Amino acid sequence: MTKKLAVTFGWIFIVAGILGLISTPIIGGAPGAFFAADTARTVVNFLSGIIFLWVAYGAPHNSRKTLKVFGIIYLIIAILGFFSSSGTVLGLIATNTADNWVALIFALVCLWAGVSSVPMATQGM
Repeated sequence: MTKKLAVTFGWIFIVAGILGLISTPIIGGAPGAFFAADTARTVVNFLSGIIFLWVAYGAPHNSRKTLKVFGIIYLIIAILGFFSSSGTVLGLIATNTADNWVALIFALVCLWAGVSSVPMATQGM
């Protein structure tokens, strides 16, 4: 299950990065965009996607750990985003309310999957 989630999240982040580059009404730097995006957010999306795909395909036994680490990181990002009054997280990446909720949901799913899944070495025993 963790490998499938890592692949799914990897491609979602890659698509989000592409959408951030072309600034659509869904993701972009325009004031009316549903999700905020700037260069830093786009880079974070691409890097997150690359890491998820690299782990899922290259070291699937580490998918569980990767989900836990990303869960913690994105939980921190969500909390900081909710308390930010500047529209950025630590002045580095653009954020808005929709971003914060997605980051929180993503963090909780990652943490749940990382904690509740069975390590790959014990699967099938």
